[in-house]
Amino acid sequence: MSKRFYITTAIDYVNGEPHVGHAYEKVIADVIARAHRSLGAEVLFLTGLDEHGQKVQQTAQARGMNPQVYCDELSLVWKNLAKTLDLTIDDFVRTTEPRHKEVVQAILSKLNNEGHFYKSVYKGYYSTKEETFLTEKDRLPDGTFPAMYGEVTELQEENYYFKLKDQQAWLIDYIEKNPRFIQPDYRRNEVLGFLKNNTLEDLCITRPANRLNWGIPVPFDANFVTYVWFDALVNYISVPAAHGDPTVLAALGRKGNGPELWPADVHDIGKDILKFHAVYWPIMLKAMGLPQPKQLLVHGWWQKDGQKLSKTTGNVVDPFAVINEWGLDAFRFYVVRELAIGPDGNWTDAGFSSRYHAELANGLGNLLNRTLNMLNRYRGGVVPERSDELAAEATKTINETKVLLEQNQLQDALASIWVLVNRANKYVEDTAPFKLAKDPAQAKRLDEVLYNLAESCRILAVLLWPFIPSSATKIYAQLGLEGAPDKIASLAWGGLTAGHKVKEPVPLFPRKDAPAPGTAKTK
Repeated sequence: MSKRFYITTAIDYVNGEPHVGHAYEKVIADVIARAHRSLGAEVLFLTGLDEHGQKVQQTAQARGMNPQVYCDELSLVWKNLAKTLDLTIDDFVRTTEPRHKEVVQAILSKLNNEGHFYKSVYKGYYSTKEETFLTEKDRLPDGTFPAMYGEVTELQEENYYFKLKDQQAWLIDYIEKNPRFIQPDYRRNEVLGFLKNNTLEDLCITRPANRLNWGIPVPFDANFVTYVWFDALVNYISVPAAHGDPTVLAALGRKGNGPELWPADVHDIGKDILKFHAVYWPIMLKAMGLPQPKQLLVHGWWQKDGQKLSKTTGNVVDPFAVINEWGLDAFRFYVVRELAIGPDGNWTDAGFSSRYHAELANGLGNLLNRTLNMLNRYRGGVVPERSDELAAEATKTINETKVLLEQNQLQDALASIWVLVNRANKYVEDTAPFKLAKDPAQAKRLDEVLYNLAESCRILAVLLWPFIPSSATKIYAQLGLEGAPDKIASLAWGGLTAGHKVKEPVPLFPRKDAPAPGTAKTK
């Protein structure tokens, strides 16, 4: 059995509502998952929720709710986001599920039996907001702790610790020898800088049950629950284990004959959780005897109008409002086209409207509309004989886009596709088919032009399916083709045959007043 392409997002903490950053991460992963399906791979795409920890317990208590009931209610909101974004997820994990808890406890038992943990008393500072212990090095010059940590309290308590220090040299060596492991390169350099300039502290992997009971019980000591991050990271292997993945189950001393999923091909994560994924997770996996994920793909954060997103100030982008106003594909297109994976991005309503009108409505939509209008008006909707005038340029776009998709260079892939969109639109201006139609002697030339335009539209539908699947499928349907344009193998020039009947055009991206209200409603 061949290995499936396995991609994950970070699992979202249920202590809050989805915002544009959550939606962006999921759209990126969905484009990658669709692209690999289109390239012919079998894919497992996983997302889900991180439901344990002190913040969840405190929020539930403040609302007079049982933590599980609180998580169950919020899970519906996050599942609705996945549905609204039309994500092609194959599994949705919740860390309160028995299948996940069972694997976490099996790993804890295994690592404890093999001597990776020890018990020690901690005395120091603790951030409930970030659920992490702090040291003097975390203080600002004035002696206070950064605002990101919220209220910091002094604690003295006994916990179990996972030995990290001994693995520091190995991890540096691994990252240096595997340059694709952390991408983009500057995120990799950040991790190496951290590892080379700091001594790793051992990781506290428990919390006392008398302080925090909303967590997975530690199997070898009933007085403790599992630290939320140790619990959360394991989702990436607890789901493959539940599917019967032989590699993961072998590490737990079991047999499995399900699909080969591990190692993950891509962990799609935000820059704020890079240390957990690039330092703790690799060492955890090495201790378990499991191979490393192939790539940590690290994206940046969105701002709005040059300012940090903030519910307090009302400076937010509500993905549900944008999608309701402009359509899902417009949202998916903008977040991928506007922002490369890595740097921070700046959402502006005017920028959204500008890309929508220039590239979607006037670019792609106009190309399809006038191609079909002319085919219907001049040829009764019947595709003429094949002509290869744009074949070389279309093939160049196909080949470039395939390589970029394989490398997860999504913004560059869209830019490559738009070279063909723009070329086809210019071809209309250069050949002036509306003038050719007036001259019976130019009938053959008009046939050539119309074929090249129609075939370019077919190819664009296939290339765009990972990004804007609904619109790509509509292009296919208007071209009179059945099914979804989801097979890159179908891209060879000449797929439309002479005599094929197309349909009447329906606008893909209706023009709107710009910038329209609702692009980013505050709440």
